[in-house]
Amino acid sequence: MTKIDTSSPENVLPTPSHTVGPFYGYALPFRGGEDIAPLGHPDTVTVHGYVYDGEGKPLPDALLEVWGADPKGDLPTADGSMRRDPASGDHLGRNGVEFTGFGRIQTDADGHWYVRTLRPGARGQHAPYLSVCVFARGLLMHLFTRIHLPGDEAVLAADPLLSRLDADRRSTLIAVDEGHGTYRFDIRLQGEGETVFLEFQ
Repeated sequence: MTKIDTSSPENVLPTPSHTVGPFYGYALPFRGGEDIAPLGHPDTVTVHGYVYDGEGKPLPDALLEVWGADPKGDLPTADGSMRRDPASGDHLGRNGVEFTGFGRIQTDADGHWYVRTLRPGARGQHAPYLSVCVFARGLLMHLFTRIHLPGDEAVLAADPLLSRLDADRRSTLIAVDEGHGTYRFDIRLQGEGETVFLEFQ
């Protein structure tokens, strides 16, 4: 039997990586996670779409976290999404009045998701956007992307991120206006039309 010295990294063979899950349906989703906007707020928009894998098949067990600024471009500081009753420990969720800016959404059996939130305002040089974190089967690490809502094309063109991308890649970060405050944004994890994903260091 050959002994291997494991005291230094160069002597240790790597082991294969393993995905965890998909177990996102347990404990992570919460009631009303898709309803971020306060009830009846005039700036409410609905953003919806599908999450597709590399073969173009919808994923029925992906989980998205969405967060964004309020219509003035300010980051919300209100508690709400994960509020608990201090006496019983029960989950209370949002109070329906304050804007928390955060939601957690699970795709349905057809890979569809939606969120009702407030149309975000611009922050600094950046065009208004919603941040998205994607958890899905086959991913060793979650992915980050942005949803820009169409509107002022000059503002979109001047955005520091969007302006660095070719037109076909840029389009993967801009939702399609379906009218009546509804926008379509599909997320493609790989392959043709792959969504632009961001790396944070």
